[in-house]
Amino acid sequence: MLNMKKTAIAASLLASTLVSTQAMAEAEWSANVGLLSEYHFRGIVQNSTATANGGVDLSAGGFYAGVWAADVEDGLEIDLYGGYGFEFDNGLSLGAGLTTYQYTGDFDTEYNEINLSAGYGFLSVEYTLGERDGEGDPDDSYTFTGVTASHEGFSATVGMFGGDYEGNYAELGYSTTFEGFDVGVAFIKSDSDLDNDESVYFSISRAFSL
Repeated sequence: MLNMKKTAIAASLLASTLVSTQAMAEAEWSANVGLLSEYHFRGIVQNSTATANGGVDLSAGGFYAGVWAADVEDGLEIDLYGGYGFEFDNGLSLGAGLTTYQYTGDFDTEYNEINLSAGYGFLSVEYTLGERDGEGDPDDSYTFTGVTASHEGFSATVGMFGGDYEGNYAELGYSTTFEGFDVGVAFIKSDSDLDNDESVYFSISRAFSL
């Protein structure tokens, strides 16, 4: 498989250059802060206790870049991402991006991903090619495919892992806005090599322009 780390770094630099050019005319900065009763990602528990998180995003034209961080069981998870998305006149949207997951403690090692997405109406699909740094051992290569349906605050997601990781997960949730805050609740059922459990978690967050 391709060297995900080198590819992610090179593409991130290219995306940053493109965003910088666009940003001169139409850059928009935003930030977000939030709190989760438990932190789950693709059905995998990252922190089984209350988790604070926050990030900063830049968008310009169809380009975007950002950083997001959350408290995990040992240190911080720090996500760096960038990409491009656009929408056709018929409502079909397509996107491509890169994400790298870094950790300040011993909770996990580095992950690098190529992320592809498409959406139309209430349906969206994501496909990920990823690689986990084995820290001296062979790297793990994996794929993730997810399908999400959403309508009036309700959402349902089904995801499936492939490659060196196998399994699937399902998530049902509802979110709404109250006094400027986004509040939500979700139920997760996971059955994969990475997690095999079920849980209910609550979330509250707020996004604002800078």
